[in-house]
Amino acid sequence: MNMLLHGVKDTEFEIYHGDTLNNDWDILRELNPAKKPSFDAIVANPPFSLRWEPTEAMGDDVRFKNHGLAPKSAADFAFLLHGFHYLKDEGVMAIILPHGVLFRGGAEERIRIKLLKDGHIDTVIGLPANLFYSTGIPVCILVLKKCKKPDDVLFINAAEHFVKSKRQNQLTEEQIGKIIETYQFRKEEDRYAKRVSMERIAEEGYNLNISRYISTAVAEEEIDLDATQNELVEVEKQIVDATSRYNSFLKELGLSLLPGTE
Repeated sequence: MNMLLHGVKDTEFEIYHGDTLNNDWDILRELNPAKKPSFDAIVANPPFSLRWEPTEAMGDDVRFKNHGLAPKSAADFAFLLHGFHYLKDEGVMAIILPHGVLFRGGAEERIRIKLLKDGHIDTVIGLPANLFYSTGIPVCILVLKKCKKPDDVLFINAAEHFVKSKRQNQLTEEQIGKIIETYQFRKEEDRYAKRVSMERIAEEGYNLNISRYISTAVAEEEIDLDATQNELVEVEKQIVDATSRYNSFLKELGLSLLPGTE
């Protein structure tokens, strides 16, 4: 339905009904690596932090055995590993996930570290909150590759770049274009995008929280003390002159002068 709403004709894709994590689509259950289906591009928007019940047998599932199983409390990495398994060596995968996958510990931390050490996480893109009808939480896009060349991770903080509307926040074509251009050319921009070395990420305990690498704080404007001093002297002079004139009017009227100026 989402694809139809975005102008993709039903003749341009095939729909399979099934349980992704149980891998019960016939087309995807091919055990022969030579016949395994694989794809140039994989895009996923799975349910966020879905509770699931992985079995012991799933630990040996070809999709998960090299990285480990996602915890029962959040199947986010299970969906990620499912898609990543079917990605071609030269392909690109983009998946929308809650920010928790960037920093949560336990089994998720072990999976994240494995993906980072193997050089599979290419880009982390932070998006604004309230973009989707189903949730108001801010989300991120993880871009993954099996054969990534740069020895760093690109962080893009687009969380503050949106148009606010009554129900959902929206990204303009220009804002989307900036994200794409930054990703394509791995451009760096203060408070927006930064390439972070694997050494730095290791120092941070393989935590991918965007705020650790891109500061969004606005620097306070420096105060010119000399200029401020001159302004204060001028203001004080104006006060003295104004007080003197005011007292002269009071004196002409036979009234008491301002307190402290007699």
